[in-house]
Amino acid sequence: MDQAATETFPEIREAVRKLCAGFPGEYWRAKDRDRAYPTEFVMALTEAGFLSVLIPETFGGSGLGLGAATAVLEEIHRSGCNGGACHAQMYTMGTVLKHGNEAQKQTYLPKIATGELRLQAFGVTEPGAGTDTTRISTFARREGDHYVVKGQKIWISRAEHSDLMVLLVRTAPRDEVAKPSDGMSVLLVDLRTAVGNGLTIRPIRTMLNHATTELFFDDLKVPVENLVGEEGKGFRYILDGMNAERILIAAECIGDAKFFIDRASAYAKEREVFGGAIGRNQGVQFPIARAHVQMSAAELMVRHAANLFDTGQACGTEANMGKMLASEASWFAADTCLQTHGGFGFAEDFDIERKFRETRLYQVAPISTNLILSHVGTHVLGMPKSF
Repeated sequence: MDQAATETFPEIREAVRKLCAGFPGEYWRAKDRDRAYPTEFVMALTEAGFLSVLIPETFGGSGLGLGAATAVLEEIHRSGCNGGACHAQMYTMGTVLKHGNEAQKQTYLPKIATGELRLQAFGVTEPGAGTDTTRISTFARREGDHYVVKGQKIWISRAEHSDLMVLLVRTAPRDEVAKPSDGMSVLLVDLRTAVGNGLTIRPIRTMLNHATTELFFDDLKVPVENLVGEEGKGFRYILDGMNAERILIAAECIGDAKFFIDRASAYAKEREVFGGAIGRNQGVQFPIARAHVQMSAAELMVRHAANLFDTGQACGTEANMGKMLASEASWFAADTCLQTHGGFGFAEDFDIERKFRETRLYQVAPISTNLILSHVGTHVLGMPKSF
């Protein structure tokens, strides 16, 4: 099959492949060992305009749709790189673009497009709430021309490497609103001035290099002018970003799956044991073929979800299903690739063990498989909720 004939946005993909060629495995292995942020890679993507594809041309971006953004992230991951360091720069700004006022758009979007400002921190999850977002307790109290924020967030990636953060808070207690999703608001926090003035960032060391942190708010002052949209309606604003996030993460998983399938099939053709290539053995060949089948099916769902998003149609279910299918396809492909390589799969120099760890994350984040199944079971199939 001619790869180019089946690709969407072939010019973008080719440009991303060329850029990623300058950041080979040894670059990522060094960053992984040192738990260091890939600043050079992020800067290269920024200067090439790949992180501003979703920002309208009037604000200095490319004005393209989510389909183009998925192509960028898929190719980053297929090339053996990792978009997790910067993918939020693509979709987090959507909260400001869709729900911010004109002054906020003019102030922030052009600088985000050029890379002068980084908006890639998304403060939602809390230790006591998890994926039950309506139970967040971080509270913003209005005092004159400021909100005073008190609370805690966890699993917030890239907070140490971002200038701005989209923060979801409660501005009305859960037990005082008509619906649990009411009473939440979105604030745009300037991290450059917040740290040390009411905000403490604490890194969390995990099994992969993902710049993950927990945040502590102790009477942090945020100007009222940094309120995005209307007070009390922030949950709906966040959902828009979550759909984009899930589709883009799914595209990364498709890229991961292709990386593993490419590596596994190439190795199976060249590695000889017992007088012949191991790929002739069905026990090796069939799992790789199955990984390709699963990836291809998931890829179609991800493209469908992106198309719905770009045409303004409801896509929550499709975004969830695409993310689930793609994450499961990438995990199966990862396991198959590791098994195909045997002991060499565990060696750092092959890059498989690093990618194996990285793609495992997406069984859990940004939404767990069980939550997706619950969504389908209740919202699509009409069965009763278990919670």
